[in-house]
Amino acid sequence: MTESTTVPPRLREMRWWDIDPVLELERDLFPEDTWSRGMFWSELAHARGPEATRRYLVAEQGERIVGYAGLASSGDQADIQTIAVARDHQGTGLGGRLLTELLRAATAFDCAEVMLECRIDNVRAQKLYERFGFEAIGFRRGYYQPGNVDALVMRLTDPSTSVQGTEIHG
Repeated sequence: MTESTTVPPRLREMRWWDIDPVLELERDLFPEDTWSRGMFWSELAHARGPEATRRYLVAEQGERIVGYAGLASSGDQADIQTIAVARDHQGTGLGGRLLTELLRAATAFDCAEVMLECRIDNVRAQKLYERFGFEAIGFRRGYYQPGNVDALVMRLTDPSTSVQGTEIHG
């Protein structure tokens, strides 16, 4: 058995030193619409202190980052910015663990609803969001560039009712 099948990845807060390994994973999973280093720096700048409006996590397997996720809040609404799971960890429940922590963050930020955009061709992600109670409410044509791929807009009302399961450390 490999480490990935015996010990579940540890979830923890994303820090600046995680940006490079996260970018490697980002390039592998989202080659057409990869976030830049600056985008991650900007998001992390809003994730610390008493005025924090963001929550970013990484999933660590030994020394390797195998997933990450981020949420932005504004008023009573939160937006899931990103969730990514390494190819060799997909289907293990890690995406659900990351989503659970983002919904906990939305609840802590007192958000009444959570929104997200999902690639129209990412059925696996859509099914994950539906399991947590998200509903499709519309489309954004050509949202993902440069591939000109449409996004499915999904919404969850009352994220506190969907929070279950796992704990975060560190």
